Amino acid sequence: MSVISISPELPTIFDADNHYWETSDAFTRHRDPKYADRGVLVKEIDGRMRYVVGDEPHPWIPGPGDVNPRPRPGALYEYFAGRGAKADVAHMLTCEQPADHPEWYNRDARLRVMDEQGLEAIWLFPSQGVCMEGPMQPDIEAAVDIFRAFNRWLDDDWGFAYQNRIFGVPYLTLSDLDGAIRELEWAIGRGARIVTIRPGPVFTADGTKSPADPVFDPFWARVAEARLVVTAHAGFDEGHREVEDAIAHTWGYASRRRAGKVSSLAFYEPFVDALMHERRIHDFLAALVCHGLFERHPGVRFASIENGGTWVPSLLRVLQRLHSQNPGMFSRSPVDQFHENVWVSPFVEETVAELARSVPVERIIFGSDWPHAEGVAEPKDFLANVTDFPAADQRRIMAENARELTFG
Repeated sequence: MSVISISPELPTIFDADNHYWETSDAFTRHRDPKYADRGVLVKEIDGRMRYVVGDEPHPWIPGPGDVNPRPRPGALYEYFAGRGAKADVAHMLTCEQPADHPEWYNRDARLRVMDEQGLEAIWLFPSQGVCMEGPMQPDIEAAVDIFRAFNRWLDDDWGFAYQNRIFGVPYLTLSDLDGAIRELEWAIGRGARIVTIRPGPVFTADGTKSPADPVFDPFWARVAEARLVVTAHAGFDEGHREVEDAIAHTWGYASRRRAGKVSSLAFYEPFVDALMHERRIHDFLAALVCHGLFERHPGVRFASIENGGTWVPSLLRVLQRLHSQNPGMFSRSPVDQFHENVWVSPFVEETVAELARSVPVERIIFGSDWPHAEGVAEPKDFLANVTDFPAADQRRIMAENARELTFG
């Protein structure tokens, strides 16, 4: 694979968090007609094409990316850094017309933009696909078929290793183990190097389960054998609706969703967000380690994408305490397991040096979130976050770690 250098002074860039915008038929082009009225639908509502889940519009996503205005890349950077209000940039959230940006939908157009940006290669994630599994529950059958169809759309339009530079990331659900293994084998056969799963409990016909429950061992064993990278990418998650009710009960206020003041899908309670903002990925990784995934499958390589890194020190302290207080609970240090098996992509507004105090530089990977509003305007802008690192460490964070994961 050819390597593109931005300049003699700057490290080559391998972006582990790039995105496309889904087209209107992304979830429906290959769906089984049996599920034509279930799972994710696309309907016109008030003159706009919207995603509908069940009988309600999706609470977070305005609609397919090819028929609705999109945000300007990086528009919300200052907002997420805590230095501005969303109202200050509201006009930038719907100012880009899809027709003006073929690189958001077409892989050859994206390659040309990657050359201009100095990008050697990218992991390419869904923008909207990562926001669908929770809202579709408890219709597991439809959810499984929707993601089967979605992955075939992704293979059609982007591929899983296009010119060894664009690595489309299929979305897998463990809700049906046999189906998950079939989908995994199909993705491997189509050249996938990276896959993604929901960072939360697995919805099954018997209730929710930890993704590290031994029942899923056949899936993880195949992942390790194939040397795939499994990722958990942030997205809207209605799968934690029970947590909102529990917090409401514990802290003595009425759940607005349960009281019918908001729809069954859409609720936002700032207090809940304050408590849960970093807990989802924190608790998800805690489950993987504490439930023995990396002990039973030491070859599994796991990457946390667009979940930030400020939760890592807290988790490692918890794991160390458990290890010290419960001799025999772990066959090897859980902190060592995390350091050996988990890679972390910090948010673009975070201080990377703080994360490097908790994990080796070899486990930090760069992701720009381009072309999303909450990322950086240009992927190379992230270089400002690593200027205090030695040149060798800059190259590790900005390119070599993701490259080794992809091709190692």
